[in-house]
Amino acid sequence: MTDHNVPSSAQELIYGCMGLGGGWSDEPHDVHHVEEAAAAVDAALDAGITLFDHADIYRRGKSEAVFGEVLASTPGLRERIRLQTKCGIRLNERGLETHYDLSGDAIIERVNGSLERLRTDYVDLLLLHRPDPLMDPAEVAAAVGKLMAEGKVRALGVSNMSAAQIEFLQDSLETPVVANQLELSLLKRDWLESTVLVNHPDAHGYSFPHGTLEYCARQGITLQAYGALARGHYTGNPPERPTPAESATAELLAEMAREKDTTVEAVLLGWLMKHPAGIAPVIGTANPDRIRACAGASRAAQSMTRAEWYRLWVTARGSNIP
Repeated sequence: MTDHNVPSSAQELIYGCMGLGGGWSDEPHDVHHVEEAAAAVDAALDAGITLFDHADIYRRGKSEAVFGEVLASTPGLRERIRLQTKCGIRLNERGLETHYDLSGDAIIERVNGSLERLRTDYVDLLLLHRPDPLMDPAEVAAAVGKLMAEGKVRALGVSNMSAAQIEFLQDSLETPVVANQLELSLLKRDWLESTVLVNHPDAHGYSFPHGTLEYCARQGITLQAYGALARGHYTGNPPERPTPAESATAELLAEMAREKDTTVEAVLLGWLMKHPAGIAPVIGTANPDRIRACAGASRAAQSMTRAEWYRLWVTARGSNIP
């Protein structure tokens, strides 16, 4: 599935916009939040990033809204970047804190809302945010087909889905699933541990659906990694009581960054990008300096040796691999 006319996000950085727009309350955003978004976008562009990740629920729509204001005030910016957004999660509706909704009507409604907030006519990629147990694949296919025929969505992806779930959905779709966004990092390693703990008693401690990475690689589905900076555990926002493994990993990352004359962020992301699945890290920080610090990730991946890659993994897990 590599002949579709969709910009690939493999082996590149993606800017995750969840941190933009202020808090998660219903309080509206203000000019300060728009300025913060503009600074983050500028830093991302400086770092060579052209793909921006949204979701309709981020900051209750305010992340998309402030980004839309930046787009509206910056002539030519929309043509320089790609936008993706997600739908499928509902918050605080009908007496439920959270529920999922991938019904056809909901997909169309949410995409139209995102386009209005983003002040654009289309998104380059729409991701289905979470698996919905009540999902009817044919209904999803009809809704996505309508949006694509109207030019509002150019490609389709998913998030937090296993190989089996993607395959089940793909059977009803006329367009290929081109991306799967999952939590992948040096801190959250279920995706990696599951590959080496086959036929091992420790395997029960990891919930990642085995075979998902391999399926995505075979089908040409880009793996997007959210939480790629390990939520700051190793790069400036350590936990109050770090484990010995977390402290040792932070020290090793700093040491490698010095040796490679780059940043800790670049080494951390480069470790992900070294994996042959072609992982595209999503950077979620709103700090412009930290965004720019990620720019050398691809070079860090290229210069990282196999031994260095394994050393980081073993240090992070706190024990040797089987």
